[in-house]
Amino acid sequence: MDRNTRQVHVGKVPIGGNAPVSVQTMLADDPHDLRSIVTHLESCAKAGADIVRLTVPDIDAAKVLGAAAKKSPVPLVADVHFDYRCALAAREHGVHALRLNPGNIGGRDRVQAVARAAMAKRIPIRIGVNGGSLEKGETLVSSALKHVKLLEDEGFRDIVVSVKASNVADTLAAYRELAERTDLPLHVGLTEAGTFMRGTVHSSVALGILLSEGIGDTIRVSLTDTPEKEIAVGLEILRSLGMRSPGPSVTSCPTCGRTKCDVKGVAESVESGLAGLAAEFGRRGLKFPKIAVMGCVVNGPGEAKGADIALCGGDGVFLLYEGGELQGKIPESEAVDSVLSAVRRCM
Repeated sequence: MDRNTRQVHVGKVPIGGNAPVSVQTMLADDPHDLRSIVTHLESCAKAGADIVRLTVPDIDAAKVLGAAAKKSPVPLVADVHFDYRCALAAREHGVHALRLNPGNIGGRDRVQAVARAAMAKRIPIRIGVNGGSLEKGETLVSSALKHVKLLEDEGFRDIVVSVKASNVADTLAAYRELAERTDLPLHVGLTEAGTFMRGTVHSSVALGILLSEGIGDTIRVSLTDTPEKEIAVGLEILRSLGMRSPGPSVTSCPTCGRTKCDVKGVAESVESGLAGLAAEFGRRGLKFPKIAVMGCVVNGPGEAKGADIALCGGDGVFLLYEGGELQGKIPESEAVDSVLSAVRRCM
């Protein structure tokens, strides 16, 4: 499916209209703790987030979010439930977008009030419908489109829509139907996807299928884990589909009885260290080197020649390769630092 969607902007980030698919996450910080929020926003930006969402449970939180927006390196979305006045306050204090769940925000007049306020500030609204908060007798899609009409009846058009279920099948069905019925940009994801393993698998399947069908303009991977891990999984989904330039990538062997070094520990430490370098490579427009960590001499040398930087393990030692050429033998304790130093030389 080749969807021609409207385009909206959350801050300077475009959504829809053939813009690159953006990655979102949501903070779990105390919404009244400005220092914690700003610190975490900087961490999310470094991890590669394009947009970050925060809950706004009361007017005081709206003020804090507005202050955070002035310091944030990424655009902020105010997530509002139950009290529409929180959306009005967040808009007044300078957030970049609003997310409403129409199933719990109140009557038509309240949605209209928020639409008028957002239009005056020229900020978009995401209509976010979840399977757990539907009005009686409604489907995800019918609820979403009903509330889209409320906004459009007010002349408001800067709308993004999501219809999230907690399982893959319902999510696929809802987004496919929605994509057929509207040209609005779609925020794609599952709600309550689960812990890291379950959530990563289910989100990867659902988002991978939808994105490969041309459905989805911005994504969030919902995990019972840190926002940084949500961002990492989201970026990797996009990379796997060729929708983002390759980032840090570590090829490593599954190990076997021949392995006499800590391949898993070294590979994980290298991967963790690379995450902190990814943003700088992106800013400089540099291609990230391909890295391999192998455990023995069977596949190690061959894999090393196909990588930009590689480790080939022995008995407590590693052979270090750069550009397919052997650089020398190093102790296992120095392996991670040696790889990261080689990566920095590529900058």
